[in-house]
Amino acid sequence: MQGTTVTSKGQVTIPKAVRQRLGIRQGSKVAFEVKGERVELRVLTSALRAPAKGAYGLLRSRRKAVPADFDPASVLRRVGK
Repeated sequence: MQGTTVTSKGQVTIPKAVRQRLGIRQGSKVAFEVKGERVELRVLTSALRAPAKGAYGLLRSRRKAVPADFDPASVLRRVGK
């Protein structure tokens, strides 16, 4: 069993292993219930993971990359002939 210290504000840190096992993240809702001389902690809701700040480069295309000097107007000129 791992112990933790109570702060002057009555706060405690839930050990990382416990948070990971129960899926407790920032924004999760928990409840405390006193049972005799013990306290039960219940996870009410697990917060969703924060969305990625940027997804650029997350997916790769199966198509060949377009050259940096590609001119779309040249394609339109060929189609127009």
